This record gives sequence, C-alpha cells and structure tokens, in this order.
Amino acid sequence: MKIAVIGSGYVGLVAGACFADSGTTVVCVDRDERKLRLLEKGEVPFYEPRLGDIVKKNWPERLTFSSDLGTSIRGAQAIFIAVGTPPREDGSADLSHVLGVAEQVAQLAEHDIVLVTKSTVPVGTNRKVLETARAHTKFKVSVVSNPEFLKEGDAVNDFMKPDRIVIGTHDDRAFEIMSRLYAPFNRQQNRVIRMSPESAEIVKYAANSLLAAKISFMNEIAQVCDATGGDVEDVRIGMGSDKRIGMHFLYAGLGFGGSCFPKDLRALVDTGSRLGIDMAISRASTATNQVPVQVLLANMERDLGGLAGKTIAIWGLAFKPGTDDVREAPALAIIAELKQRGAQVRATDPQARETALESMKASGTDDIVTLTPRPYEACEGADALIIATEWSEYRNPDLERLASLLRSKWVFDGRNVLVPQAAGEAGLNYRGVGRPVVLAGK
Repeated sequence: MKIAVIGSGYVGLVAGACFADSGTTVVCVDRDERKLRLLEKGEVPFYEPRLGDIVKKNWPERLTFSSDLGTSIRGAQAIFIAVGTPPREDGSADLSHVLGVAEQVAQLAEHDIVLVTKSTVPVGTNRKVLETARAHTKFKVSVVSNPEFLKEGDAVNDFMKPDRIVIGTHDDRAFEIMSRLYAPFNRQQNRVIRMSPESAEIVKYAANSLLAAKISFMNEIAQVCDATGGDVEDVRIGMGSDKRIGMHFLYAGLGFGGSCFPKDLRALVDTGSRLGIDMAISRASTATNQVPVQVLLANMERDLGGLAGKTIAIWGLAFKPGTDDVREAPALAIIAELKQRGAQVRATDPQARETALESMKASGTDDIVTLTPRPYEACEGADALIIATEWSEYRNPDLERLASLLRSKWVFDGRNVLVPQAAGEAGLNYRGVGRPVVLAGK
C-alpha cells in the first residue's frame, strides 16, 4: 500500500514512520524544507525514544519526505491529515489547517480519495472535511476519523502495540483500506473498533478528559491528606486495588501538562457549550489542575521564610519524563511564579533544556534561570530543591550529597518519587504532595 501523511509533527511523523516500518510505502509531507532535510538525515526535530532509529531504518526505501503535495498524494490509497489544531482564546480548536489541507488535496486529486483525520478534532469535523473536499473535486471522497492515542515518551510502542484502533466511517471501502493498513499491528487479536465518525471524534476527547479528571481528583485527595495527616500514597494503593478503579493515573503531583490534556479539556468544554451542555467535570478538572503548583509555592514560602532573594533548584522541565515537550509544564509555571516573588532559579532536565529556554524567552522568565546539564550542580548553594518531573535519574539520588549542597536542606518533591524517611535520615527536610512532612534527623 501507499499512503501520504500531511504534517510531519509529533503525530504525523510517528504514524508515518511506524506504518513504513510495517512495510507500507509512506510519503510524509511538510512545508518546512529545513525539517524535511533534517528528517532525511534521520534527525527527528523533537525527542521521542526509538523514533529516530525507525526513521533511519526506513528512509528512503519505504519512508520519504516531500513538500510537493500533488506528487505525494498521487496513487495514495489513504491520505492522513496530521496537522495542528491549536486552541483559540476561547478554548475551541482551530480547524483552519485541517480544512485547508482537505481543500488542497481535493484540488490536486487525480483519483478517488480516502481522507483520514489523524489530528485531534472536535465532533463534527469529519462532516466539515467531507463538505470541503467535495466542493473542490470531481472524484469520490471518503473521510475516516482515526484518532491517535499516543503517549509522549512511549509513542512508538503505543502505535506498534495499540490498545485499540478506532476507525470512524460509514464507507465500507474506506474501512477495508484502513483495516488492511492496520493489519500488521492487529495480528494477535482484533483491536479494530468500527464506529460512526461522530463517535470516533468524541472518543479521544472523552478518554483524555477522564484521565485528566483522575489526576485532578487525586490532587484534591492529596490536599485532604495534607490537612489531616494522611498519606496519599497509602490512599492511592487502597483505591487502586479496587479492580473497578485500577492503579493508572492515580498519582498525586504537580498536575498535568503537555499538548493533549489541557487543550482537549478546553476543547471539550467549548464543544459542550456550543451544544448547550455544561461540561462541569471537565471544567473542574482544568481548574483543579492549577492548584498543586500554588500549594507547593505557598508551602515553600512558609517553610523557607519567604522566597525573595532565595535560589531554588529545579529538577525537571518537561511536562513528563521521556519527552522534551514543555507545553504547559508545571515547572515553567513554577518559574514564572518564582520570578514574581523575587527568587532565582537553577534548573536542569535530561532532554528539555533547549525547549524550556525557548519557552522561557518567549514568556520573559529566562532572566532568572541558569540552566545546567548536571543535577547536583543546580543544587550547589541553592536554598531548596523542587523535583518537578519524575525522570528515572531523579528517583534515587545521593541524598547525603543533596543535604551537603542545599543551604536550607529542603526538598519539595512535586512528583512523590523519593522515600520521605530516607530523605530525613540523610539530613534533608522533605515535603511531598499529600504526604507527611519529614524533617532532617526525625
């Protein structure tokens, strides 16, 4: 089979590379010539484990890159739309790129086309894409909703071994093409779920919103634990042992970030508003997600006797481990607050220093931050350490060394990765999220 993937960002490149690795002939299309040249060298413009190796393995036999849309879609049995749907100020998804691609493809088509929306889009987009394409071509157009369910940091594994493959279409021929395309990832058991385009469009938003709600709920429970002396880790295990609930996404911490949960929650709330439905739970999840950073800062200000003139070390800038994505990362929200309160920051991250610096320059917070690739160097002479991202290398540090480097001996564990008692025995003051405070030597 031959397919074209329009958009070589996170979703499009992962999909294109993984399809190519399964034997499909793939052309990834992008307007950014510099990005295309980098990809031809096997250089992926963002950090995602294993992705660069797959790109190198399949280029140029099964995977090629082009800015020529007309040539790229010629003979393609499916054309994937994987361009951005950035949020507008009101939270709604901007579909101009998606509909623009649909129009261009239709104008250039030389045969019947199957358009596949891979971008995360609100319900009703399938119909808009179909109407747009049909208005600009004489050929038959079928539109399939095929949402992605990729976790940053584990996207290749998610694509290769999916929990489910959602295909939303009323067209039997289009469904057959999609089934053949996904067959290599579907051999062990049938993971294909066929449904209406509307249902497929809702699935992605519904799944992300429920997962985000679990995180926000656990952060509320963490506040209850802080107020009463409970330990949210014990509560988590007690809750998660119930098979109806499960352990996934029951971790208290600094809240969620990234490109999906915040954007998708806002888009779902906007969709509900347009339909006259109050998406109260999704709204509350978004609001609750802002609280943990403020709680941490309030605790830090009290424990340190103020933040003005203090130097704070931060381990972790990405919104989660395994990625260099800092979009809506709690660490950057903390840095913005620390600037307002007169503090200085020394920060580190295994992968996200460059993306964080770019974001901080845009927000005007880079002037208080010193970046270093070495975690312990960030702590030298600092008044306190915040663990903001649960990278594996931060889970079992040399606690005695940390105690010797930090002036106030305070560690604020925003991801609950350290063992509190071990931190206290090493001479550190420890405060997690929803966990009992442990003081040095106690």
